[in-house]
Amino acid sequence: MGRKRGSGWGRTLAAVMILLLLAAGAAAAFVALAPFGPQKETFVEILPGSSTIRIGRQLQEAGVVRSQYAFDAMRWVQHGTLKAGDYRFDHPEPVNQVYDQIRRGDVYTIAVTVPEGSSMFDIATRLEQAGFGPAKQFLNVARQEAGLVADLDPQAKSLEGYLFPDTYRIGPKEDLPQIAAMMVKRFRQAATRIGLTQDFHSVVTLASLVERETAIDGERPMVASVFANRLEKQMPLDTDPAVIYGLQVQGQWRGAIYASDLTRDTPYNTYLHAGLPPGPIANPGIKALHAAMNPAQTDYLYFVAAGDNPQGKSVFASTIEEHNKNVAAYRDARKKAGQP
Repeated sequence: MGRKRGSGWGRTLAAVMILLLLAAGAAAAFVALAPFGPQKETFVEILPGSSTIRIGRQLQEAGVVRSQYAFDAMRWVQHGTLKAGDYRFDHPEPVNQVYDQIRRGDVYTIAVTVPEGSSMFDIATRLEQAGFGPAKQFLNVARQEAGLVADLDPQAKSLEGYLFPDTYRIGPKEDLPQIAAMMVKRFRQAATRIGLTQDFHSVVTLASLVERETAIDGERPMVASVFANRLEKQMPLDTDPAVIYGLQVQGQWRGAIYASDLTRDTPYNTYLHAGLPPGPIANPGIKALHAAMNPAQTDYLYFVAAGDNPQGKSVFASTIEEHNKNVAAYRDARKKAGQP
């Protein structure tokens, strides 16, 4: 009889233990798998060298996970190295997904697109709009950090021309010198890819003129040939984008080019000064750089730029007489298109 009573208590105790284990397992599963987290945008910065325990505590304090211990437990389940950076959370999710995001290094970044032909003034404005500080600060960096390209272009007075056009994913806490260095690094990679290894100053300056004069791929070598031919004959380049850039540098750009601007003496006025301007007037892309390195073989000395032509393409000429006819045709086309 005693043995039977003992056996009964043993079975009861075992059943209770099983129930407790099941309850504990259910609670653990709830903590680990039930979505939890913020309903609005929340950022957590994980510093280099942070332990799993410290990261879990940060996430719990920020309301991203229900329990730091559940996050720590994920280390035994998912393994992997947790990566430093800024992380963005904006909806409830299971703790394993939060852990996996940090293990992947899926950090929060801001996309900033720098189109081909953007000047440092344009880039500064885009960075300001993206929340990276006043445009004036980036312009100061672009001038102060010219040493980043001193080995490529000892004449460079700024990073103009070397801030490569691309879409950049930038961490919200990256400072402006880091951003500028990132763009210069991308230029170096592009230059290596196309075999640009010398005469950076002239090539990048010429490419910047080409980039600002046409966005049509097939025209870039033709435009480059016009400039190369004029340089060979020591003719002024007569290019409006360079005049505009000179006015921007001096803070005199009025948003539109006027006849009086063509006589305003700046180092970039290619109507008044023969040869290339003192440096790049924009940041050229791969195709413009390649065109500057390999201009088409032509005898063209003039062109009406695509951007000025209602027909959407540049018109080239070898003589001033032919060019004048093209200009007249261009003016007629603008009039018929209802443009001033």
